[in-house]
Amino acid sequence: MPRKGNIAIDGPAGSGKSTVARLLAQRLGYLYIDTGAMYRAVTFFALRKGINLNDDQELVSLAKKMKFSLVRKFHDGTVTLWCNGEEVSPYLREREVSERVSRVAEVAGVREHLVKCQRNFARIGGVIMEGRDIGTVVLPDAEYKFFLTASIDVRVERRRKELEAANKTISREELYREMTYRDEMDSKREVGPLAIPSDAVVIDSTNLTLEQVIEKMIEICGGGLHSVL
Repeated sequence: MPRKGNIAIDGPAGSGKSTVARLLAQRLGYLYIDTGAMYRAVTFFALRKGINLNDDQELVSLAKKMKFSLVRKFHDGTVTLWCNGEEVSPYLREREVSERVSRVAEVAGVREHLVKCQRNFARIGGVIMEGRDIGTVVLPDAEYKFFLTASIDVRVERRRKELEAANKTISREELYREMTYRDEMDSKREVGPLAIPSDAVVIDSTNLTLEQVIEKMIEICGGGLHSVL
């Protein structure tokens, strides 16, 4: 069988890229990889072990000891992240992790190790990978590239609903501050900053449903990637 192409989806927090990537993978029969979850996993273990998040050397040492694996559930196709034999997906959206993951993600040695892991997952093709530097750094040769965005107000509301569904409460104002700070950190970091790949299709999902975004992506994957929607 011919090798399946890889699909890279980048975008800021709350743009809907995780949900879109997961559902698109289910539609196409691809493997969904949330690269942000890997940075969250390093952050989670660093917090668990009491590591100083300003100690780059300790963070790099920790990351290099982590063995990542993906487990796809047969009944619904969802993919869970495991580290050193432990499933960590349930812990990765905890607020303490969300508030600190940008600090961990800016450490060059951590990114270098995780990028190697991510490229290894994608080597045989048939992967939909989402994050903030997939099309520019991790998979610059991906056959299909998308940059998904939305207005800050819409992104804040989406994130608030996610937290609410998980029985976690945070004021809209506080969430707005956290998200704008995260945007700034992700865009200005020296290694692997959030950026729009020059050959990516930009989709603004502010006024689109999930299904509409997915249909646009499927249409484009069959017809070329050189227009901006």
